[in-house]
Amino acid sequence: MDMNLETLYQRALNFEHLTKEEGMFLFENAPLNELSHIANELRKKQVPHGKVTWQIDRNLNTTNVCIANCKFCNFYRIPGHAEAYITDMDTYRLKIKETLAWGGDQLLLQGGHHPELGLAFYTGIFSQIKAEFPTIKLHTLGPPEIAHIAKLEKMSHTDVLKALVAAGMDSLPGAGAEILVDRVRKLVSNGKCGADEWLDVMAAAHQLNITSSATMMFGHVETLEERFIHLVRIREVQDKKPANAKGFLAFIPWTFQDVDTLLTKIRGVHNLTTTEEYIRMIAISRIMLPNIKNIQASWLTVGKATAQVCLEAGANDFGSIMLEENVVSAAGAPHRFTYKSIQEAIAEAGFEPQLRNQQYEWRELPAGIMEQVIDY
Repeated sequence: MDMNLETLYQRALNFEHLTKEEGMFLFENAPLNELSHIANELRKKQVPHGKVTWQIDRNLNTTNVCIANCKFCNFYRIPGHAEAYITDMDTYRLKIKETLAWGGDQLLLQGGHHPELGLAFYTGIFSQIKAEFPTIKLHTLGPPEIAHIAKLEKMSHTDVLKALVAAGMDSLPGAGAEILVDRVRKLVSNGKCGADEWLDVMAAAHQLNITSSATMMFGHVETLEERFIHLVRIREVQDKKPANAKGFLAFIPWTFQDVDTLLTKIRGVHNLTTTEEYIRMIAISRIMLPNIKNIQASWLTVGKATAQVCLEAGANDFGSIMLEENVVSAAGAPHRFTYKSIQEAIAEAGFEPQLRNQQYEWRELPAGIMEQVIDY
């Protein structure tokens, strides 16, 4: 194995699959400006229009009841808790109308592992929403929730996904990936599906031509090697997708948010990720995932300035302004954008902003869009 920086740079520029060891060598030894340059050159080839895309959607939660007991989550409540809720249709109607008025075209609809909410609950919600709001897109649930429903119903992942698509699911978020290594998952999210099952759900979704995204939450108990195992496993699933399927449309690495989490209180784990480390992870994500077209900078967790730098280090997408977001914010993520300020941030970084939908198709900014003013 030739651990020579110039050789690895050239192989990366040729869209070759670097091994875990080669990726780690680059991460630890390549100067940041060189690593960023290679990733930026790959971005130019994969996204030749050069624009930076962004989206308007709203993260709504079906329920906050969850038995997964993730150590980084301050959002969930155990069954029977005084603050437990299941969102009702009147709330969906109100929030979807607001979302449409603010120019949004999608709900990111997720919740917890509720022990009593099976497939019929979700198909009922999706069908009702689509009947009343046929234009709204549903980017819904995630592999751990699919796995949870499949266990409750004693059904296959494929059959659960088919039923959800028939009811109105448009795409599958990459939620609950954390780090796709079971040693880590046992420490941070032991109640969720294991790494293999997360990947199996995504592979099943791709076979059904359901587009999805992939994520990585890092900066907690994982080793550097485990981050690279995660990247390689994501890449392998993408390699196996059907030729006509988009598979993973985007990869979004984001940092553990540690305010008041059990991971911090009990285990003393803090997010010590530096700005340079995050930029390196963005660049290495572009390099290690040559089969995933879009790399998103997580402004929600790292802030505007760092996300802007990432646009010169392989990222081509700024994600959503998120008209509402309750989960990551509950662990301390303080950053916010409006439709005006996200475009200004992209322009400040020297790029042209382009509104998109979940399929990365361009949208015109809706006429008469209202400035989003909401306190949450």
